[in-house]
Amino acid sequence: MTTFVLVPGGFTGGWVWEETAARLGRAGAETHPVTLTGMDGLSGETGIGLETHVEDLVRLIDGLAAAEVVLVGHGYGLHPVLGAADRRPGRVARIVALDTILPQDGEPAERSVPDPGGRAGADGRVPPPTRETRSRWGDLEGVPEETLVRLERLAVPQPADTLTAPLRLTGAASALPVTGVLCTAAGSSVAMVEMLVESGPPRFRALADDRIRFLELATGHWPMLSAPAALAETLLLAAAGEGRRVTAPADERPTHFRPFLEGVRDVPEVPRERHGRVDLHLPDAEGPRPAIVFVHGGPVDPDQRPTPRDTPFLLGYGRLAAGAGAVGATLDHRLHGLADYALAADDLAEAVALVRADPRVDGERIALWFFSGGGLLTADWLAAPPPWLRCVAATYPMLAPLPGWEAVEPRFRPVDAVGTADGPPVVLTRAGREHPAIAATVEEFLTAAGKRGARVETVDVPHGRHSFELLDPTEESARAVERAMAAVLALLEE
Repeated sequence: MTTFVLVPGGFTGGWVWEETAARLGRAGAETHPVTLTGMDGLSGETGIGLETHVEDLVRLIDGLAAAEVVLVGHGYGLHPVLGAADRRPGRVARIVALDTILPQDGEPAERSVPDPGGRAGADGRVPPPTRETRSRWGDLEGVPEETLVRLERLAVPQPADTLTAPLRLTGAASALPVTGVLCTAAGSSVAMVEMLVESGPPRFRALADDRIRFLELATGHWPMLSAPAALAETLLLAAAGEGRRVTAPADERPTHFRPFLEGVRDVPEVPRERHGRVDLHLPDAEGPRPAIVFVHGGPVDPDQRPTPRDTPFLLGYGRLAAGAGAVGATLDHRLHGLADYALAADDLAEAVALVRADPRVDGERIALWFFSGGGLLTADWLAAPPPWLRCVAATYPMLAPLPGWEAVEPRFRPVDAVGTADGPPVVLTRAGREHPAIAATVEEFLTAAGKRGARVETVDVPHGRHSFELLDPTEESARAVERAMAAVLALLEE
């Protein structure tokens, strides 16, 4: 008989698991839906933090007769689950991460779960989402309206320290089997995990470990409310070790370490100067020159080395711009988590001011070129474009937060900003083999641009993947980069 400990996400208690627990019970499993300290809506206890909730689970595990348990964590609940597994690794048969990113040591919950709503009240608690702020729950696909009403009625404030305290792990549970249950209606999928693994950062490459398996569930982020029967079946499969393994690519180099258009185009070096967060790639040309500021994607691990501006990717684009007679500016911004877009936007604004102030730059002829997850940063510039901004370029961009990215502030939605102001033209490069969730945001953006009369020039790479300049170094890729660069330079000269 399998014993499940079911730990809910923020603002909720064990009641969210009622139907799933009942179905698991009928299948012969023992279930323990958990209401963590302070989450019953009755207790006025203070001083509750993440460590309190870790201790809740440790005490529960210690009191169970089962030799081993399966710990299931949803949203915030995965943080105390991992903390408890770290304390009692010998009692844990498997960890199930239910539509939630595996956090790392030192990472607070507020960086990896849907937006907790920001500020705690005077009582030190963060108020729960309401009907007006339902997006803070994450994707609610499939949840019946009456269940949503109940969710909002029973939701309770979350002690702020549970969201802001760093998760502390010793590594004692690092060998435990893990199953990620991916809710596809919320944007998670095995294909998305494969893309992350291929991208190369260590935290994503770790998902290719043989101890990790993945199962998909065709519903939204709250399957215990939208599809309890299917979730129960999926949890039983997880406990049995079923699921797909994601493997690392044969080329072990992280994507961002691979050469720029390797074997297809030789991009000569140019003089480069470092100014704080910004590097200037300087052309061999007289007089103030137009500038292109290249904005990398993310989130990027803060410990990544080399940092983005020193990778072959940004070096390649900076040198291309300089070789064509423009100043190519690259920067490292602080997009280290989904809640960091405002920080990254500040870094970008500071970088643009620095570039425009340089005497070798024509400050009235500036283009901004965004990549991947950095695409969300276009929103500010599309909503309130300055007169000196001649062009916004975006290559395989995300143009709306992906499903499950509720930690991203609503301000960063380019699909809502495009065409709302008399802004500069957009040069948009699309990868034909783009991940469906990202491609959907591009199509939504183009539809909005068409309705609002925004000027968008598209450059297509039919056989290219996300990061095609590194993953697919072909003539098609090289020509697409050159077409996009020519389009941007032409707009700078208008």
